[in-house]
Amino acid sequence: MRRRRSSHIGFFLFILILLSCIGVLILKGPDFSKRLGISDAGIQNSDAVRQLRSFLKLDPEEVTTLRKAEIVPTDPGHQEYYFGLLSDSEKRIYREILSGVRAFREKFYLTTSDEDTITKVFNAVTRDHPEAYWVHNTMNVYTTTYGGADYCEFSPGYSFTQEQIRQIDAVIEQSYQDLCAGIPEGASDYDKVLAAYTWIVDRTDYVFNDCDQNIAGVFWKKQAVCAGYAGALQYFLERMNIPCIYVEGDTRGSTDGHAWCIVTLNGQYYIADPTNADQPDFLQGDFAQLAEHKTTIVDYLCPFPEEYGAVYTPNSRFPVPTCTARDLNFYALNNACFDVYTWQSVYDLTKLRIDNNAAVIRFKFSNREAYEQAYAEWVNGDGAGETAQYYMRSHGITTVSYHCGAIENLNTIYLIF
Repeated sequence: MRRRRSSHIGFFLFILILLSCIGVLILKGPDFSKRLGISDAGIQNSDAVRQLRSFLKLDPEEVTTLRKAEIVPTDPGHQEYYFGLLSDSEKRIYREILSGVRAFREKFYLTTSDEDTITKVFNAVTRDHPEAYWVHNTMNVYTTTYGGADYCEFSPGYSFTQEQIRQIDAVIEQSYQDLCAGIPEGASDYDKVLAAYTWIVDRTDYVFNDCDQNIAGVFWKKQAVCAGYAGALQYFLERMNIPCIYVEGDTRGSTDGHAWCIVTLNGQYYIADPTNADQPDFLQGDFAQLAEHKTTIVDYLCPFPEEYGAVYTPNSRFPVPTCTARDLNFYALNNACFDVYTWQSVYDLTKLRIDNNAAVIRFKFSNREAYEQAYAEWVNGDGAGETAQYYMRSHGITTVSYHCGAIENLNTIYLIF
């Protein structure tokens, strides 16, 4: 005798369909919620509705709206280099993250739940937007996911309160106005980059602190590490409409990372690294504090790319433009770079600088062989002493103290009187 199927299964399916219909009315029909005396926003955000949406595999209303939003292609005042490297779906998430961070929202929806994608996009946002300094600049992100759903709630984390942000923003704006006040009208883009680079180096100490990874460290605390220095330069240059890309990379022979900038000048890409300009070991101590020795270490502004690249290389997370130009290097601009070493050519340069009342004389070489020959004669040998004799004759004095130094990886020699 064949057994009859239980009617309980049919009854369960009937109840499930009924609940689904009621759920759709609640989720899609604002008039229904009004009849119940409940606001549409309130019912949409209730835990019950969230669970029902999840059960029915429906996105929250906010996520649905985000998916329909147009992807804004540009953000005025910002180059957004890394945004341009993303796929369309990643660009949507980029805009969602940037909007939430700017609004200082503690938690907000993203239209993906893939953490690798979110980490990649979040890193692109922080590289493109140094002005959003209040968001934690970390490689890790925190999300709340909903089993199998292709969305999440994103929690970026913030380093400052909104009151602190108002204070820091005021300091940053004043810093920018001070910088601009010192740049003459009609200055070239190179001169503007040099002014921004010098401003940051002169006013910042390389010190680890609680905001050393962002521009608040430079402008507010006056202390930062490489991420803060590079972000501050990027911030200044973007406001002056000079394309600037923030770059993160690795240091040869070290586990330490590094950050610098790539700037566009005359249609060419150049490296600008204000951090290293603030750490010349040979200029430390009392000798460097003398007013006549006040100088900007320009070696890391438009350095020869092959020399810089021998020490610092961009990481592989994002591709960056290759720098090849050399013509805006300080030494190339000032006829102080030698392809071949001769004692007389260097001596003639040092005399010219002394005749122009220079207390700091610097010159470089385009190749290692020439640099090593010069180092042997001008640092280890009698070259600096010969120049000191000329310095005394030129200034009508009988004694002078002098110091020799070198930036070895950039083939540069300094004589300081």
